Amino acid sequence: MSSNGTPLTRHGSRLRHRMAHTEPPTKTSPRPVVVPQAVIRQMIVCVSDELASVLHRTRSLDRHLGVSGTVCRRIWASPSLRPWQRRQLIDWHKAKTGPQSCAGGPVRLLDLTGMEHAAHMGAVLRHQQWSHVVAGTQPATPWAVFLQRHLNDPSDYPMGTATAEFHRQPRVQAMRMHNTATHGSGHLDPMDLEVFQAGASAYANYHALWASCTDALLTEGGHRLHPASAFFADRITYLQQAHHHLQSLDQHQRLFAIDLQTP
Repeated sequence: MSSNGTPLTRHGSRLRHRMAHTEPPTKTSPRPVVVPQAVIRQMIVCVSDELASVLHRTRSLDRHLGVSGTVCRRIWASPSLRPWQRRQLIDWHKAKTGPQSCAGGPVRLLDLTGMEHAAHMGAVLRHQQWSHVVAGTQPATPWAVFLQRHLNDPSDYPMGTATAEFHRQPRVQAMRMHNTATHGSGHLDPMDLEVFQAGASAYANYHALWASCTDALLTEGGHRLHPASAFFADRITYLQQAHHHLQSLDQHQRLFAIDLQTP
């Protein structure tokens, strides 16, 4: 202890002087926010005539397009299709009843409008059923919100907790209970909760556009369109862009659908 009462270190220097030169603590940079990505299961691909013929023979999607997947027979052929035009379609299949399906072909030989109309009508009926199933329940928080919280803090908010809290909501419980008691078609996907809650018109229009645009679109120039996140707002933005692109295509432009391989 010095004569003026200031404490000394064992080397004799005043502690106050030593503390004045101590480096201030460094601030840690904030952790970047992680946004849940949209699930991409199907894609529409626009290709040139030359590449379409190569893909039709080899099916080497990964080599020529840079995507891993298989051709998907989900597109309707035009009801005015002539027998000699079938060779221009990819994986054309003659159905016993209803529309004839294929994996793709020239736009002029496809019935994209019919697909959208049928999807719209089916979605209207499905939303009516959903409204009856969840009647009396409060609006629920969509799954993407819980998933984002988990992605940004996986140690304190594990996936099991996120799933349990999402399923614990009365509206989600009503949907799951309906699915449990329903056999075959008629299930209500809880992952579509945000779209359901947007209203009947939004839900029907979403599924109408999704029928022709699916989850992602690869343009003839190699540009990939897809939702920026799993949230409904970003899915709307994607559908606006993809549908506008499809509407702008020449009637001879070839396109086809593929199922993507999940990692």
